[in-house]
Amino acid sequence: MIRYFTMLLLFTTVISNAQLQSPSQFLGYEIGTEFSRHADVVRYFEHVAANSNMVTYATYGKTNERRPLTYAVVSSPQNLANIENIRKDNLKNIGLADGSATPQTAIVWLSYNVHGNEASSTEASMLTLYKLITDKQAWLQNTVVIIDPCVNPDGRDRYANWYNQVKATPYNTSQAADEHDEPWPGGRPNHYLFDLNRDWAWATQVETQQRLKIYNQWMPHVHVDFHEQGINEPYYFAPAAEPYHEIISPWQRDFQTEIGKNHARYFDKEGWLFFTRERFDLLYPSYGDTYPTFMGAIGMTYEQAGHGRAGLGIETDEGYVLTLVDRVAHHTTTGLSTVEISSQNAAKLNTEFKKFFQNDDLTYKSYVLKGHPDKIKSLTELLDKHEIKYGYTNRGSVSGYSFSKNGNGSMDAKGALVVSTNQPKGKMVKVLFEPDAKLSDPLTYDITAWSIPYAYGLETIASTSLVSADNNAPMVKSNAVPVKSAAGYITEWNSLYDAAFLADLLKNDIRVRFSEKELSFGGKTFGRGSLVITRSDNRKNPEFDTELTRIANEHGRNLFASPTSFSDNRTDFGSPDIKLINKQRIALLKGNNTSSLSYGSIWHFFETQLKYPVTSIDTDNLNRINLKNFDVIILPEGWYGGVLNESTLNSLKDWIRGGGKLIAMGRAVSSFNEVDGFDLKSNEEEKEDEDSPKGNLIPYDQRERSSVKDFITGSIYKVTLDPSHPMAFGFNDTYFSLKLGSNSYKFLENGYNVGYIKDAPVSVSGFSGEAAKARLSNSLVFGEARMGSGSIVYLVDDVLFRSFWENGKLFLVNSIFFVNNNKFTL
Repeated sequence: MIRYFTMLLLFTTVISNAQLQSPSQFLGYEIGTEFSRHADVVRYFEHVAANSNMVTYATYGKTNERRPLTYAVVSSPQNLANIENIRKDNLKNIGLADGSATPQTAIVWLSYNVHGNEASSTEASMLTLYKLITDKQAWLQNTVVIIDPCVNPDGRDRYANWYNQVKATPYNTSQAADEHDEPWPGGRPNHYLFDLNRDWAWATQVETQQRLKIYNQWMPHVHVDFHEQGINEPYYFAPAAEPYHEIISPWQRDFQTEIGKNHARYFDKEGWLFFTRERFDLLYPSYGDTYPTFMGAIGMTYEQAGHGRAGLGIETDEGYVLTLVDRVAHHTTTGLSTVEISSQNAAKLNTEFKKFFQNDDLTYKSYVLKGHPDKIKSLTELLDKHEIKYGYTNRGSVSGYSFSKNGNGSMDAKGALVVSTNQPKGKMVKVLFEPDAKLSDPLTYDITAWSIPYAYGLETIASTSLVSADNNAPMVKSNAVPVKSAAGYITEWNSLYDAAFLADLLKNDIRVRFSEKELSFGGKTFGRGSLVITRSDNRKNPEFDTELTRIANEHGRNLFASPTSFSDNRTDFGSPDIKLINKQRIALLKGNNTSSLSYGSIWHFFETQLKYPVTSIDTDNLNRINLKNFDVIILPEGWYGGVLNESTLNSLKDWIRGGGKLIAMGRAVSSFNEVDGFDLKSNEEEKEDEDSPKGNLIPYDQRERSSVKDFITGSIYKVTLDPSHPMAFGFNDTYFSLKLGSNSYKFLENGYNVGYIKDAPVSVSGFSGEAAKARLSNSLVFGEARMGSGSIVYLVDDVLFRSFWENGKLFLVNSIFFVNNNKFTL
């Protein structure tokens, strides 16, 4: 009977595949001899789904450039007929759906081409799909395979279209050939030039946001993220390198090894080189291997030699030609091998997956967070994207680990947000909220600190006891109404929601002021930075009250209508300390010498969060434009030695003296170190003892580990602020900053040291080498230096890094609109 059933199944599959074409037959060229356009990949997947009863294919969203985001579900015809029950039973097994189930089907998710110029994997996705349904049907009897053929269609087409335009025929394998020199910004990032492989946890991009909805519906047991690396590296696959995050289970570790051994069997047979357990660790939670791992899966990255340099073929340093055909073969092999080993262990995968979601052994049971309602709202929006549960408590005092004190503390918890670990995704809660991740090895691939309470600027207690909470959020009323008799309106300045409100007012030609002093009107107190919108400034606008209140309600802002401009505390509406905000004309540098990722984060911030116009200018054109057409110029992180030559620097100085404002972010700050007129000097390295022996006697195999003393790999530091300076409006006197490196600058001699580290640096989370940390003593973090009528703003720590450090973004807005606000464009 079993033999009859198997023969019947194969006969049915053959009939259903009668019209099915291989990728090469369908596209008209052998896979690996051309780079396929995204639209052609979509057409092939549609063709397979239309001609096979083992594949369904759907769209889960669109990119910023309107390309479809798609996924295929591949399994036996019987499984596809029962697919909803398989999916729901998996969620029941781990407590994410009501009911109980004991599923036996493995769910494997294969993600291809998250970096657009690592383009061999999308080609491999088509071949993998075809081989699964024509040669490997037996594996699909107990396995569902989800294939996302291209996570980053915009980046892939940017790369593929460029390469197809410039390649020689036949392709040129010389490393010096133009087809191996991809222009800025490259195909790696998405439309907004974000690295999507570092966006899983922060979900700032539309691709990630839409993918997470589908991911949460499935919660796969195995997830593979296909990548490429340098042309001289062969192939990397699991097991991963240390450090592993402490929540990773022994089963997850062991099964990575089993998968690696299965791959090795195929690679050894073909004579293909590979390496394991090096470079690619499992700590930072926002990767395509770590995020799924912390959601219970076996998360892995596979790295093939090639990247954007390789094209269709390139000669490596070892003298052999690496072809796209080779790269596709390797990725296809590991993809199929992953499905095979998962099918062999389907029951065990389900059993161990269930165990992962049992969270009784976590030290902290609840994270209790208080802060401005806007910041709480931003955080809950992030939690919603990950479908992490939360509630609110009416409890009194809560004690535990205080994030602000970096030790034991307590706070009044009434109305506070509570995120607890006694939920299925409790381990992910621990990873995202924990004060300081344990680090088994300081040599990591990415940053070592990311704790959400610091990133969102929220007072937080981590409690070892479960704090009771319900789903009822505190009521926040905002219903602005026109008051024709008002002399003006006041609103507080605390968050990015306030910044977006200001931007909208300016775009609608409503004139706005801000206060450099604390205000008091009608018995109410308003802090520094509060916005003041007076009837006097807007008397030519007959719809002033109606327009203002409409915009306020759209942004959920409360307005205090004052019947008089006469204050309670001597700072009246007409005070010199209540300054008109200019409708700033902003330029943003891009192109060669800038970091494409830093530029992208700023561009994305202006277009999607602040929603205020910005003009992008290529660095090659900086010395040609009329600087007087702009009030503010922003320099993203970058290396500006070849851009800021003597002539360009002199032009910038003249512009600044005339009232311009230059904002340098991150590494861009170093371009002004020791440059005349910019009041910036680095903290010098400590000199070696002159009596010590000269030369470096550290052994060859210890050099890398010895060098960690000079590294800061994304650590969180306590920073002292001057809250009276406009750059710090909306903040208290302390800020926790994500420091990405050890660059250190002396306090400004004549300028304003707005944020700084004084005396012994306090690192609350993440790794810092001893020498690097010592260098930060008495160092500038945020500052303003005046030059004539204008200013240079130094943001030594990049406040828009990957767009996830929410609490830092207001520094940039303050720098644009509040700092040295003395030039007006009418």
